[in-house]
Amino acid sequence: MQNQIEPPPEAGRDDQTVEMDLSSITSLDFTCYQLHDLDSVELPPNLTELDLTTNRLSSLDPRIANLVKLKNLSFRQNLLKDAAVEPISHWDSLSGLEELIFRDNKLTKIPDVGVFKKLLVFDVSFNEITSLQGLSKASGTIKELYVSKNEVTKMEEIDHLHELQILELGSNRLRVMENLQNFTKLQELWLGRNRIKVINLCGLSCIKKISLQSNRLTSMRGLEDCIALEEIYLSHNGIAKMEGLSKLVNLRVLDVSTNKLTSIDDIQNLTKLEDLWLNDNKIESLDGLAEAVSGSREKLTTIYLENNPCAKSPNYTATLKQIFPNIEQIDSEVFA
Repeated sequence: MQNQIEPPPEAGRDDQTVEMDLSSITSLDFTCYQLHDLDSVELPPNLTELDLTTNRLSSLDPRIANLVKLKNLSFRQNLLKDAAVEPISHWDSLSGLEELIFRDNKLTKIPDVGVFKKLLVFDVSFNEITSLQGLSKASGTIKELYVSKNEVTKMEEIDHLHELQILELGSNRLRVMENLQNFTKLQELWLGRNRIKVINLCGLSCIKKISLQSNRLTSMRGLEDCIALEEIYLSHNGIAKMEGLSKLVNLRVLDVSTNKLTSIDDIQNLTKLEDLWLNDNKIESLDGLAEAVSGSREKLTTIYLENNPCAKSPNYTATLKQIFPNIEQIDSEVFA
């Protein structure tokens, strides 16, 4: 939060002065205060930002509902359970709230946030949520939705979120990519550490960043129509062949490390490629590498090939430097 102001000290000041000071405060940051409640805290009426990150709160102070100008509200890393957050479903007076953070608490279900009609950012990551049920009540204005590190098994009740630009569902129990067809403004999709076997972007072509690291993929098929893609992260899967990449001419970062690749294919046309991660695969030789990466030889600045058989080739580093004249990093070695 910017322009944060700590609560003014009350000692040695008359009531009128304190009141005037409080009315001028618009942002409070109580991060790491280890508060068990807000009984000793004065909440200025003109607050637009209230950050209660890393405290010991197990209930919500009802006075927060009276902060009618509030736009950003964070309860990150507290001890809030489902029953404790239920009152927010009646906080109609916070009609202008744009950001609501319940990250890292003890929630087992999605809170009812239907009253917040201007909500842009909603974060319930690092909880114990088992289902996305309840999101159907959330406003269609949401642009960023974070539900990572939970126990979610299905992508549901999200298809009305037409304004969504970032969707984070990493570290859950998802098996199928679904209900994405309405996200025509989606820029970033984070689905790492799930159980997904097949890439299905439901016809979307607007995605710029996608992460499917640590899933159960055996194929890259499903990305070929996403021509806006700039960054792809597919490490720690079972992919045996590079394919469906030739049309992704905007790609800058490609991470296919820790898979089952035996050759480098289908990236000759990628003239904007800067980072290429191929480490921990089964690529035998550097022969043909120059041709395979012909489109990005001048642009590429970082390449990882360590823990492949080809990394044991004589003059390994010298060969890569010759292929890529502007290389800045080979594996963990950075060049000045």
